[in-house]
Amino acid sequence: MPMNLIHRRVCNSDRWARAVEDQLLPWALEGVEFGSETLEIGPGYGATTHVLLRLAERLTILEVDRDSAKRLADRYGDRAEVIHGDGADMPLPDGRFDSVVCFTMLHHVPSPALQDRLFAEARRVLRPGGVFAGCDALGGWRFRMIHIRDTCVVVPLETLPARLRAAGFEEPEITTGTGSFRFRARRL
Repeated sequence: MPMNLIHRRVCNSDRWARAVEDQLLPWALEGVEFGSETLEIGPGYGATTHVLLRLAERLTILEVDRDSAKRLADRYGDRAEVIHGDGADMPLPDGRFDSVVCFTMLHHVPSPALQDRLFAEARRVLRPGGVFAGCDALGGWRFRMIHIRDTCVVVPLETLPARLRAAGFEEPEITTGTGSFRFRARRL
């Protein structure tokens, strides 16, 4: 989804990459078991992918932006399958993955209806017993400032458990942290 220049610089910075590796992903993935096949939705510049390659047995990356998908393929294509595609309409077979993850990207999905479609698609590509996990921002003025002229549809926490259940997930868990939330739900 479109990002302004400041946002692109932040997401492509060494500082962001260190924060992802040292703080964000350890917190977001605490207690998550990947299984043998993991799908990452919407990694953008790949700071999360860089870390996931050490954690996941086999990683597939789905990126909606064509240029970002090409950069990811050039950088990680020897270690992960990189697919250009939309998380709300995944070009992937049913039940392929043990885990599906996404980090700080849900707010870039341009509407709640498309976010719900992404949730349903994540469930569709998971095997029974698979986990859907990730994190995103809570919002706030600083977050909104970075997103001026960006797509920015913050996920309301009070609606997320019901939306995940409506997509077919069981046991949704939402945990808040400083400026963000993590989620996980299981396909039974």
